[in-house]
Amino acid sequence: MSLRVRHLHPFDLPPKDAMRLQTWLAAKVVAKGAPRRPLRRVAGVDCAVDRDGHVHGVVVVCEAPDWHVVETVSASAPAPMPYVPGLLSFRETPILLDALARLRTRPDLLLVDGHGIAHPRGLGIAAHLGLHLDVPVVGVGKSLLVGAHEKAGRHRGDWRALMLKGRRVGLVLTTRDGVAPVYVSVGHRIGLFPAARRVLECATKYRLPEPIRHADALSRRLARGETLATRG
Repeated sequence: MSLRVRHLHPFDLPPKDAMRLQTWLAAKVVAKGAPRRPLRRVAGVDCAVDRDGHVHGVVVVCEAPDWHVVETVSASAPAPMPYVPGLLSFRETPILLDALARLRTRPDLLLVDGHGIAHPRGLGIAAHLGLHLDVPVVGVGKSLLVGAHEKAGRHRGDWRALMLKGRRVGLVLTTRDGVAPVYVSVGHRIGLFPAARRVLECATKYRLPEPIRHADALSRRLARGETLATRG
């Protein structure tokens, strides 16, 4: 069974309208729950933008226990709106939804290269995608977007709370000894600590979880003008 993609709103909105919509949608994010069974298949989601402003979205599904790739889909299109800080998801989400609609595999969890509720208005791209898909989604950011935290730990599994206005909005998670952490936040339908455990489970050899690592590399290839062989 494939994913069901819901179309909740248009994406080509004026920035002020998009910001108001973000605040309204953020209240609908479910920040609790956990997958009921051991993870079998996890999708990694990422985008890259080429010199002409086209967005290239890639979804890679990996399978436990070694997280080998079982399906890859992609979509490319001009960005529906100019870049505005805090509104990145309005540029990338529609292209990623197009790619996700082509999946034949239904993953147990989506890991998104980006933030979930750790966002100025509580709706980063992982949360935005989660509401359109209504499945468990986790944001895995490579860099800090909002909030503050204590110095990150140096050992795999170390975590620090990411705080924003007195509220814990994410975890600063070290996935490999001696490397920079990732920033984990809820996208939708999963609790924060279950989300961090799942990220750690998928990060076997590198800083990034395997599904995101593959999606990141393939989206960059598309942005360079290379073609990908669809897998699955």
